[in-house]
Amino acid sequence: MGRGKIAIRRIDNSTSRQVTFSKRRNGLLKKARELSILCDAEVGLIVFSSTGKLYDFASTSMKSVIERYNKIKEEHQHLMNPASEVKFWQTEAASLRQQLQYLQECHRQLMGEELSGLGIKELQSLENQLEMSLKGVRIKKDQILTDEIKELRQKGNLIHQENVELYKKMEHIQKENTELQKKVYEARSTNEENVASNPSYTIRNGYDIHAPISLQLSQPQSQYSEPPVKAMKLGYFPQTDNKQRS
Repeated sequence: MGRGKIAIRRIDNSTSRQVTFSKRRNGLLKKARELSILCDAEVGLIVFSSTGKLYDFASTSMKSVIERYNKIKEEHQHLMNPASEVKFWQTEAASLRQQLQYLQECHRQLMGEELSGLGIKELQSLENQLEMSLKGVRIKKDQILTDEIKELRQKGNLIHQENVELYKKMEHIQKENTELQKKVYEARSTNEENVASNPSYTIRNGYDIHAPISLQLSQPQSQYSEPPVKAMKLGYFPQTDNKQRS
């Protein structure tokens, strides 16, 4: 269940007002500290309680924050005048040129150039910066290599699983082929046994009972006195098998 909304108005009860002030003051100081660390901001916070007690927080020092605030405030007030505005931008340009020159000099020193004007302390500080930078680069490189190795291992595991599945499918197909070959062999053996157990039947004189029968008709007897024609014999002539006819 969510918290109900609190009306933003003065708390009449002094005890509740003091408790609320203590809680929200601590939260405000915590947020100011987090803002200065996370965002690299210069933060200054001043709080006076109802009893006149002072609570403050400064990321650097309260004096420098106040001085910077007064300076920026005066510059903004002078911006109302065009001449002051030109002077302001000239000052900003000069400041930016100095910062650029400083950054270029630091870059050359980090590259190992223009080190003649540096003392032992400056060189030691520069060496520490380089070691910290090198350490950070190595950590980042090791992290990238570790991630790549992990990814390659995952791909290798996937490929291995695919190979195992393909090997199982191949074994299944070989098993099916073996069973089919066995069935074909059994069917062929059964057919040969049926042919061997059912030979063709023949009569004792060696003629095939299934051979065709040949019939011959004789000429009818004439009623006249013509000499009789030799009668054509009608008979049963069983034919031999193909080898005997050939």
